[in-house]
Amino acid sequence: MADGGQVGWDRTPRADYPGAVSDATLDPEDNKIIVLARSARARNGAAEGAAVRDETGRTYSATNVALPSLTLSALQVAVAMAVSSGAESLEAAALVTAGDGPADADARAVREMGGKTLLVAAPDGTVRQS
Repeated sequence: MADGGQVGWDRTPRADYPGAVSDATLDPEDNKIIVLARSARARNGAAEGAAVRDETGRTYSATNVALPSLTLSALQVAVAMAVSSGAESLEAAALVTAGDGPADADARAVREMGGKTLLVAAPDGTVRQS
């Protein structure tokens, strides 16, 4: 492939996202959780991908769950994975979605775990909110 095999990985800030954050201004660890969230979303063909980083630097990535008997957002799954693995707090979270951003309950779950950074990125990785 002419693009080095990285189809869909264009990281150029787009003009249609006012205030978009470029890779150059992102902390490398924050960029990492965006990449993990994008990868989870792409791998599962899901509507949302999320990743969180706990107080020890461990990361957890997830996608939304949409079953007849269970519906969870990607952020809810990622936070639950961190908590069930023994995380005591979160340093940061990232959500990749074509939608508007996290639901209030999702943002609350991140805040309840001490997360001060919640990045919202478009499917192409452009950070729309931080």
